[in-house]
Amino acid sequence: MLDIGLYIFYFLLFIAVAAAVFFPLLAAVKEPSTLGKSAIGIGGMIVLFVVAYLLSDSEVNLKSAAMGITSSGSKLIGAGLIMFYITLVLAVLALIYSEISKALK
Repeated sequence: MLDIGLYIFYFLLFIAVAAAVFFPLLAAVKEPSTLGKSAIGIGGMIVLFVVAYLLSDSEVNLKSAAMGITSSGSKLIGAGLIMFYITLVLAVLALIYSEISKALK
């Protein structure tokens, strides 16, 4: 019984992921001006990742080495964490700016 449930879950997950990819692409084809805004957002995330990658450290301690993490893996993990911290700070600042600008109107 558990196997059938897992197969149904995987099937429904595949449908949800396909819909999440297909429908925004369909909307972008109908209105191509939105592609420019999306490209700016994706480009910004790529630039942010490059900055985070350059700031991250490739140091591997004994515990990480025992788990099979290499220096390049450690650098990618550090870049992901730094990117998360930067986006978290930017999101909080955007939230504060939004609330202050609404209060002053």
